[in-house]
Amino acid sequence: MAIVHNSDGDYAAGDSAATVAAEIEVFGGSKAMSIASEREAELADPIAAVIPMVLRHEEVVMHVPVEVAERARQAALASGADIIVSVGGGSTTGLAKAVALTTGLPILAVPTTYAGSEATNVWGLTEGETKSTGVDTKVLPASIVYDANLLRSLPGELTVASGLNAMAHCVDAMWGPRVDPIDQALAAEGIRALAAGLPAVAADPSGIDGIEQTLYGAYLAAVAFASAGSGIHHKICHVLGGMFNLPHAQTHATVLPHVLAFNAPLAPRAEARMAAAFHAPTAFEGLQALRAQLDAPTALAEYGLTATGITDAVEAILPIVPGNNPHPVTAENLTALLHAALIGADPATVADKPLEEGALTPNRGHGVVSVMPLP
Repeated sequence: MAIVHNSDGDYAAGDSAATVAAEIEVFGGSKAMSIASEREAELADPIAAVIPMVLRHEEVVMHVPVEVAERARQAALASGADIIVSVGGGSTTGLAKAVALTTGLPILAVPTTYAGSEATNVWGLTEGETKSTGVDTKVLPASIVYDANLLRSLPGELTVASGLNAMAHCVDAMWGPRVDPIDQALAAEGIRALAAGLPAVAADPSGIDGIEQTLYGAYLAAVAFASAGSGIHHKICHVLGGMFNLPHAQTHATVLPHVLAFNAPLAPRAEARMAAAFHAPTAFEGLQALRAQLDAPTALAEYGLTATGITDAVEAILPIVPGNNPHPVTAENLTALLHAALIGADPATVADKPLEEGALTPNRGHGVVSVMPLP
């Protein structure tokens, strides 16, 4: 995977169209399929004008329903496309991945949010109320073109949610099922960069320096997450998103402090690294201070979740919780966590609950298999 930036090492602000065209030549592409939603059309237009495009596909739907993916796949085959150019956020990149999964076409990703999907080999598809995810090298974009200018018009609320979604990648990577010391180092640096970049972007949404700092953090977050694997946070959010069609980034932003409060006390080494990255006494205090500064979302009820859905969600989440999660997970404490996230209760109230009798002993090694000691 190539990451394209300019000769100064910056994120090629304003250069995306020319850079995408040059990258297509590198890959020998002559028939590009552009994937960009109608909302992203204005950002995609300059790129579409200079590439050998045979198809412009605009049907992009959150959580990538299988029927939407199938229509995009058929359109790609019918057009004879030999490369995919995705311009957009996680849903757009996700659709490009769905096409690449079955066609093998290379993806050239141009992100317009901080989702990070462009830097992972993880795909996701939703059928009915069930969101399934998997890992495949075919869906990892062959090249990423970062252009800070493309994020200058990102609405403030989405900037916050998208950036905290990236932060969730860092936090989940700290105790993911395949975590190793390098993953933790990348995730810690991602936390530091996001904690510095997001307030800058919130204060000046069009400021290039803040956007580039946040993009840097989002990229590190995605790489760490892809290597460490999906932890309990992402298992929760994928179930909620698929089952109740909740907005992806906002769901992650809302659930994150509850998972951090739940796990951090039983993962002291990871907690210490996160606290240092936040420059805070504890990781939880650092995250909460950042969330207060950003006026982050606090309650899933604001996005359509109701108390009646929690039981079904718990039943779907429990079987897929990674076995190395620092805090033992039961129906009772998972229900309490989801209810707190539903109403916007203080996440610390869940962390304060004692471990249930008969719960599994926490895996304090976090499932790490390594030839080097954890830092």
